Amino acid sequence: MATQKIYAGSALRETRARAGLTQKRFAETLGVSLPYLSQMENNHRPISAGALLRLAQEFGMDLTTLAAGDAERMVIDMQEALADPLFDATPPLADLRLAATNAPVLARAFLDLYRAHRQGQERLAAMDQAIGADGRNSLSTPWEEVRDFFHYCDNYIDAVDRAAEHFACPDGVRQDPWQLAVTALAKRNIQVQLAEMPANSVFRRQGDQILVNAASEPATRLFQLLHLVALERQNDLLEATLDLARFRSETAREIARVGMANYFAGAALMPYRAFMAAAKAERHDLERLSHLFGGSLEQVAHRLSTLQRPGAKGVPFFFVRVDQAGTITKRHSATRLQFARFGGACPLWNVHQAFEQPGRFLRQLAETPDGVRYLLLSRDVSKHAGAFNAPVRRFAIGLGCEVTQAEGMVYADGLDLTKPRVFDPIGISCRICPRRDCHQRSVPPMDRPLRIPADRDGPLPYEIA
Repeated sequence: MATQKIYAGSALRETRARAGLTQKRFAETLGVSLPYLSQMENNHRPISAGALLRLAQEFGMDLTTLAAGDAERMVIDMQEALADPLFDATPPLADLRLAATNAPVLARAFLDLYRAHRQGQERLAAMDQAIGADGRNSLSTPWEEVRDFFHYCDNYIDAVDRAAEHFACPDGVRQDPWQLAVTALAKRNIQVQLAEMPANSVFRRQGDQILVNAASEPATRLFQLLHLVALERQNDLLEATLDLARFRSETAREIARVGMANYFAGAALMPYRAFMAAAKAERHDLERLSHLFGGSLEQVAHRLSTLQRPGAKGVPFFFVRVDQAGTITKRHSATRLQFARFGGACPLWNVHQAFEQPGRFLRQLAETPDGVRYLLLSRDVSKHAGAFNAPVRRFAIGLGCEVTQAEGMVYADGLDLTKPRVFDPIGISCRICPRRDCHQRSVPPMDRPLRIPADRDGPLPYEIA
């Protein structure tokens, strides 16, 4: 780790503050001099190998998070925001990395401010109100605030994940989740009963009874029952976690409570250690894992992207769900690939093609402008309501990892990962993509000058300088 010259002054300062130590005492614990600690905390010098070892031993720090994590995500977000013509020039990448590493709170405040600006511009353009009903301009919508919370904690909530694992494996062995949920609710004098219900209904509560729609898919029924267990039996844990998040509004807190209960449900359905062991044994075969754990393909794919427990991490995946209009409705990345915040996603990702070939897994080898290569997997998923006249909700899910991890993926079988020409050039968003010859570009890059030649005969009416 030391050869990578890790600069993580902000993480050092936060660790010292949480432990309630003075700089002198913290320096003694790390085995360094006080001046050296001061230089490390201000990113004037990298963290020494001895200090890294003591951080792991004394404070339980996951050293892998020091080399990437929030800083890289914020660099991508700031790069995309600063591509807006509002700014005269985009700062050098080195400056963005310094800001994200040295002043992460300031970097997040900048992103909040830019988001508020974007929302104001969009509302004005649509002749909508530029301020909320209460007369105050919000930094971000409650939905975006909750999405960012999960995004910046790697979509892994340790306390909730471990509580769900303990619930699913009370004696260290995974038990029937449906029976566990029924028993847990019965202890609260709540009885569970399958019943015939209208389409699109999953469950209905009547007094001390939970009626579950017998026509809904088994994975949906089980997930919703575990969601109710989280609300009924783990409310104190959820509230404590929400307190730590410090959401700006009660609406955001309520949305996050639903998200936390869903997180518990997914983690109880697919308990961490058992699921990760099965994922490795089955080489991350979504259909096999769906069969073994009773989850849907979407639930399995999303769970794979959350296996980021410190000291026991799984393969870093990115996960995305899009609707038929190409709108991203779910997103998370534990890889270096990040999703656009302020614009549309790259149209060259194969996730957009999944609707054209329903029922099939589509594979894609792709390379981003930074030279990182990925194995991408996509599949359409339909959510039927159980009646002829009921609407069918259609989405496509995408799952991917860097090709360096592809050997552990059954979906890499038969693919030649050694030939550069087989990797499709993809990007994050057209607004910040530097590729000059993309035939699917929707808008010019916002940080590059354009030339408009009179004799242009290509697919675009401009050239990127």
